[in-house]
Amino acid sequence: MTNELRVQLSESGADAERLDTLTRYLRRELLQLDVGDVTALQAGAPPPGTRAIDAGAIGGLVVTLHQSAQSFVGVIATLRLWLRRGDGIKRTIRLELDGDVLELSQVSLPEQDRLVDLFVNKHSRAGG
Repeated sequence: MTNELRVQLSESGADAERLDTLTRYLRRELLQLDVGDVTALQAGAPPPGTRAIDAGAIGGLVVTLHQSAQSFVGVIATLRLWLRRGDGIKRTIRLELDGDVLELSQVSLPEQDRLVDLFVNKHSRAGG
């Protein structure tokens, strides 16, 4: 297992400022866990002559995990709690680890549990 989990957040109707605020709050929560670091996803350089920002970098985090299943499971649990705190607003989390992608939104909790368990089990075994 690599030690970098890429996380991309989105919320229905959220503008860039709202998404940035949500991302900063979630970053603080994740830093309280047993992780190496949590950094903002870096945008690529804008094309020459433009001042545009990379919209894909807004809401993006890179979580540096310790090589333990417990670190990974704690991060996943925190992300799932964030997803549920949407107060009826559709939220989505896209996770990427070792080339595998898991996207969670408003599927039923049992289905979400099943998908998360598959993702966690695969990457926990790979990490030893």
